[in-house]
Amino acid sequence: MTGLRYVYAVCRPLGAPLQADLTGVAGDPPRLLSHHGLIAVVSHVPERDFSEEALRRHLEDLDWLAATARAHQQVVDALTAVTTPLPLRLATVFRDDSGVRVMMERREDHFRRTLDRLTGRVEWGVKVYVEPEPEPAAAAPPAAKPASGRDYLRQRRQRARAADDTWQRTERFAGRLHSTLCAHAEDARLHPPQNSALSAAGAGQNVLNAAYLVPRAQSEEFVEIVDRTKGEEPGIRVELTGPWAAYSFVQEGDEESGDEGDSGAPGKPGERG
Repeated sequence: MTGLRYVYAVCRPLGAPLQADLTGVAGDPPRLLSHHGLIAVVSHVPERDFSEEALRRHLEDLDWLAATARAHQQVVDALTAVTTPLPLRLATVFRDDSGVRVMMERREDHFRRTLDRLTGRVEWGVKVYVEPEPEPAAAAPPAAKPASGRDYLRQRRQRARAADDTWQRTERFAGRLHSTLCAHAEDARLHPPQNSALSAAGAGQNVLNAAYLVPRAQSEEFVEIVDRTKGEEPGIRVELTGPWAAYSFVQEGDEESGDEGDSGAPGKPGERG
């Protein structure tokens, strides 16, 4: 089959096969390209969509980017179920198999060191939100109007004080949870709180947005710890996602950034922003 080579990840030889019906970007099933004991997981993509010029056009097309990211993530998720993948950037493309091999050879020591550090570990994401105020019931009587300017200011102070108390309570809760989870993880990363304007409707205000590197064998215990905190505090919601490939623990420069004849769109796919 002709076409460019799209590379999802580099890993060691798989201990179990990938699911037979797995498809990747552009609907092509991924295959394994072995080089010096490492595996690049690749598939064919058409030049009309993945040449450097075509990619520049597609970067402006959010629907195309979202579909490509979903297909990329689907392959990385399947790999995570059977091995420890080192994901490459979204839309990392080479001219042919030879180009992929050159990339692997150039970065071989780096890939091996990173895989040594991450093998047998997965990433879990934990977010803590202040839940939005519930809508008043339809049958509830309307709030009494302030009788005077002084009443109005008093009501405003009460509402501000209640919101501040909730925020401080949530920050204390999030701090305790983060400390507990760090004690059960090998490493942790704090990401900037998620912009509430970009969150799903009703998601609330994000207070903690963290990733934890956990040995796969200890994941069940880690999940139980998080699950026990759900519903512990009224008005606070805990969200757990994973297990993911260890995106957050790939050091700066670990990801292939593209080279002569290659293309690579910045950013990584997935939910965990």
